[in-house]
Amino acid sequence: MLAPPGGGKGTQGTRIAEELGLDHVSSGDLLREAVAEDTPLGREVAGYMDKGELAPDALVADAIKPVLEHRDSYVLDGFPRNLGQAEGLQFDAVIYLEVPEEALTRRLLGRGRKDDRPEVIPRRLREYAQDTEPLIGLYRDQGVLIAVDGDRPPDEITGELLDRLRRQPRA
Repeated sequence: MLAPPGGGKGTQGTRIAEELGLDHVSSGDLLREAVAEDTPLGREVAGYMDKGELAPDALVADAIKPVLEHRDSYVLDGFPRNLGQAEGLQFDAVIYLEVPEEALTRRLLGRGRKDDRPEVIPRRLREYAQDTEPLIGLYRDQGVLIAVDGDRPPDEITGELLDRLRRQPRA
């Protein structure tokens, strides 16, 4: 799942996973769990979250790779988020939810998370554009990108995604 912060990755990832009988693996959820459980990884991540910053690649990889080792099929939400993290990964399909910036800002402010503050949202969206948008081209070139309008009612988005996923050729 690719989408900017507030783009609907969690909502759609959970729905798609449930409908297709797959695990939903969210890098953000894994990092927030580590913080809540006060693990060594969580303590490191907490420092970045408190400042409204993204955790460094190495910390995200430390959280997600052990979880993926034991799974063959899953919906992956929030990882990879840049070309470096994408090295060596192969996907049957990559969903990209396109959402305008004003809708993202409204959604982020409505979530009430500690790291969704008005002063950090523009920076997070710029970081997303710089780091994650190059993945769109990579996955488009690989023929696995499924891009949809993510600024619609959630049921409409889910319906389109399921239809397109079921027609997507498998690698």
